[in-house]
Amino acid sequence: MPAVSAFLVPGSPLPLLRGDEPPYRPLRRALDEVAGRLADSRPDVLLVYSTRWIAVLDALWQTRPRLDGVHVDEVWHDLGDLPHDLRVDTDLAHACVAATNAMGLRAKGVDFEAFPVDTGAVVANALLNAGERPIPLVIAANNIYHDGPTTERLGALALSQAEHQGKRAAALAIGGLSTEFHRAEIDLSDDHISDPAKDELNRRLFDLLAGGDTDAIRAFLPEFSDRARGDQHMKHLWWLLGASGGVQGATLQAYGPDYGSGAAVMEFTTVSEQAVETPRPGATAVAPGANRGAPVWQAAMRPGRRRAAARSWSRPSP
Repeated sequence: MPAVSAFLVPGSPLPLLRGDEPPYRPLRRALDEVAGRLADSRPDVLLVYSTRWIAVLDALWQTRPRLDGVHVDEVWHDLGDLPHDLRVDTDLAHACVAATNAMGLRAKGVDFEAFPVDTGAVVANALLNAGERPIPLVIAANNIYHDGPTTERLGALALSQAEHQGKRAAALAIGGLSTEFHRAEIDLSDDHISDPAKDELNRRLFDLLAGGDTDAIRAFLPEFSDRARGDQHMKHLWWLLGASGGVQGATLQAYGPDYGSGAAVMEFTTVSEQAVETPRPGATAVAPGANRGAPVWQAAMRPGRRRAAARSWSRPSP
């Protein structure tokens, strides 16, 4: 069974911490709308991949039942703390660990106190999953040695394990697009895409995602990653292709700047939805040249600033 819903969202804290700034307002509004769309799809579990949870050994899956505490972003630490409370579907996570090992890829579960949850997962959970009954998560790490097709296989594996357990799954890809940040410090109210050439590449990717030709998307992602310096080789989109069970189109909800880099909020039409979905009021399908001049965003190091280590304090599970 394909995912009941699938979304691409940025991993930057700016729409959460500075959502009132003009460049980030469209993104914040879109994220608020997506939260409703996610809830309406009634998933039992949310299959999450964030480019910001970096791993170098094994395929890691979060298996701690609850991660709550305070996170401080390594770049935007001066803008405020990021409280978090994430609930994990441990049964499904352990099944994903076992299935990953069975397919020949070394995997481990991560379960320890004070785990440093990444900014992307913290922000996405706060904006999309902060209701009284939060959706349990299954979170896979971004192993820097995994390529796109491997990541797609892991997404498909997570979806198949959810189906095996009789659970309705939604897919969530957390990450940016082009990663060309401003080389001189700017005021956040003046944020914009720093490089017009990378803006064009972002829009070309939107066109392909809107068309839903997965072979064309797969063929373009390596080129996009090379020419646009795509966020972590765009493995979050590879994950979405697998964890969604197949996409047949996408709707761009917002496209804006993240200190010069590009990111978007998008909702994908999964295979099972195609026959029944109708355009929603206010939603705009991506078309060539659409949203020209719209404000844009993904977070990167600000010039002249020392990168602080990201800090996260998580309390023990009850």
